[in-house]
Amino acid sequence: MNAQWIDAAAQDDLWDDSGTSVVLNGLEIALFRVGDAAYATDNLCSHGQARLCDGFVEGHEIECPLHQGRFDLRTGQASAEPAVEAVKTYPVRIEGGRVYVWLE
Repeated sequence: MNAQWIDAAAQDDLWDDSGTSVVLNGLEIALFRVGDAAYATDNLCSHGQARLCDGFVEGHEIECPLHQGRFDLRTGQASAEPAVEAVKTYPVRIEGGRVYVWLE
């Protein structure tokens, strides 16, 4: 796969402080909106088999719905146990009302 910006969603389809799931080039990605910014991470928690898009957004953190581990949406770093391993993040840009995710 060549690295490229992929059209992932309409900006209006993302709700403040919540997540949604999209499949891009076979990868399940979680998209989050915090204010005017959008973030993308792998959708699977690094600690357990839970979908991060179903978690709770607080500030710039997503809390896993299964065991309450937390991750920074900007960096993917684990910020609360039991999560200790980061989740992958993806660059995001918003252009013309669309959300694009950079996939390599």
